[in-house]
Amino acid sequence: MPDTILAFDYGLRRIGVAVGQDVTASASPVGSITNGDAGVDHDRISQLIAEWQPSRLIVGMPLHADGSPSEMTKTVDAFVAELAQYELPVETIDERFTSLEAERTLKNARRQGSRGRITKADIDAAAAVCIAERYLAQ
Repeated sequence: MPDTILAFDYGLRRIGVAVGQDVTASASPVGSITNGDAGVDHDRISQLIAEWQPSRLIVGMPLHADGSPSEMTKTVDAFVAELAQYELPVETIDERFTSLEAERTLKNARRQGSRGRITKADIDAAAAVCIAERYLAQ
């Protein structure tokens, strides 16, 4: 049975989400979840878990280029703790440079004519794809 994961690229306004599976070691963007003054949209996370039935959740951990914790590390740790309510294993993975990688990939696709305007939510979801694929490749 394929191992399905949901991957999250945590941001203070939006959290990018991707779904991936180990058979193909590939992932696809799912979209983004709002995160703001009211907190993370856990209703949407619950819907995604019900829809995709993942065996684990993967969260990108923001680190500095030298591998040391960033200003966001504690905030992401708190999000990881919140995800425990779904009673699924939660793992973190180094997400250094995933947003840059995602933006570059989307801009290349746009240049080749395979996509239109790129939104911040698109970049967040594409970064979650990078996180998922990085996890699946290890």
